[in-house]
Amino acid sequence: MFSPNNKFRNRWSFFELITLGFSVMWTRLFYPRAKLICYPVYMRGKRSLSYERGLNIGYGCRFDLLNPDKTTLKIGKSCEMGDCCHIVAIDSVEIGDNFLAASKVFISDCSHGDYGSGDESSKPDDPPISRKLISRPIVIGNNVWVGENVVILAGVHIGDGCVIGANSVVNSDISDNSIAVGSPARVVKKYDTTNKSWIKV
Repeated sequence: MFSPNNKFRNRWSFFELITLGFSVMWTRLFYPRAKLICYPVYMRGKRSLSYERGLNIGYGCRFDLLNPDKTTLKIGKSCEMGDCCHIVAIDSVEIGDNFLAASKVFISDCSHGDYGSGDESSKPDDPPISRKLISRPIVIGNNVWVGENVVILAGVHIGDGCVIGANSVVNSDISDNSIAVGSPARVVKKYDTTNKSWIKV
């Protein structure tokens, strides 16, 4: 049982200490403004990454930045991402300051194919891998906390101060100072600045 008087002690294995030491050196060499980039990290298209000081990225994260001609992923100050997060940014993903993501979060500004109406839409007999990538920008505000296994889809704007519950799929905009959960994610609470408390909606 947890008690605030208990002291948690992280017990690192010898291998973990070696890996951590390598990650610290690797971060200083290749990501000097970052706090810590844990190795391994899979960075495809580093030229398209822009980040501010204090970035902390967990083990096994993957970044697919597929447009060498522009900055497609912008990350603000003091942002932290857990292990095995995956971001795809072929056009524009902007993440504000103090972003916190748990592990296995997926953020993508694109999808394989156009599933609207008209002649340009993708056909079911087209192999998915050969369908045209369709992108829409993503904007995530400041002080946003995203739980484990969250998926954030193309075209979404998440406002400042939001909390996205674990296992949620965000496919539409979330207004400032909201808590959203579910698949698809829906706002369940809003912060009332007058009463200084979270109110169910």
